[in-house]
Amino acid sequence: MADCSNEFSEFHETIKLTATKRQSLRHSRDAIRDRIKAHFGDDMETEAPSFRGQGSYAMATIVNPISGEFDIDDGVYLKNLDTDKTKWPTTATVHNWIYKAVDGQTNEKPTDKNKCIRVVYAGQYHVDLPIYGLYNDLVYLAVKDDGWTVSDPQAITDWFLESAKNHGDQLRRIVRYIKAWADYKSGSLPSGLVLTVLVVDNFSGAESDDVSFADTIKKIQAQLAVSSVIYNPVDAGELLSDGVSETQLGNLKNGLSVLASTASKALADPDVVTACERWKKVFGDRFPNASAAKSEAIYASAPAVISGGAPPWAH
Repeated sequence: MADCSNEFSEFHETIKLTATKRQSLRHSRDAIRDRIKAHFGDDMETEAPSFRGQGSYAMATIVNPISGEFDIDDGVYLKNLDTDKTKWPTTATVHNWIYKAVDGQTNEKPTDKNKCIRVVYAGQYHVDLPIYGLYNDLVYLAVKDDGWTVSDPQAITDWFLESAKNHGDQLRRIVRYIKAWADYKSGSLPSGLVLTVLVVDNFSGAESDDVSFADTIKKIQAQLAVSSVIYNPVDAGELLSDGVSETQLGNLKNGLSVLASTASKALADPDVVTACERWKKVFGDRFPNASAAKSEAIYASAPAVISGGAPPWAH
């Protein structure tokens, strides 16, 4: 059995955010928060909102994309809403508040999306700003086209953080690996949240990441073979699978089949060099070749080949 644990560690260092990028993200996030606070206090003369990070940034599972931008989500929690929800402004109005606040933060105009305001740092990343209101202990998301909709992203973030606390850092690494696989694979796939939930629900810990990843993928594949229903782990009444198209589900199942087969062959391969070549087929060139030391050790341990025909004792 090939031991590719060192290569997986090297791969993980490649796909996770560097300390420099994390610092840049925090700086951009804080600058946006300060701009929103100033707009509410100075221009609107009302109480400024509070903020909560959410999604893969808050879960610490962001991966470097092969190309294009990655995103972070920073929830904006309004504090200037009336205690009577019937008197709340329209969701289009509160979207406009945040749009005006962040306009001019970068060289690109913000984007007013249905569920958030997006601030774009061209060629690097974008910051999505979903807007929330609280009423009777419920969290409402300002959906521009559908009004105020109950939605509590903090609950699922807390669920993941608790899962990571129970399973250790390996869980985060396995989430990053499957996201990196999805980034390399062609074709539309379910969201990073759906992939994260599938990993947590089927996580299989092991001494090495290659074994843990392979076993987790097999369990996800087995789950989806029985049922394609994927529940929100903090709200049994919501099916995350409702947001997955048939095309995305088909791509995921087909991709997992190839991934599970490749992982199985890589683990069974006695040659770490060819095992790494198998992993590269599903992760791309960001996955490293076997180290030179391992390659030399393999060839040094191989039986010597004597040239000049069969040895004398064969006659």
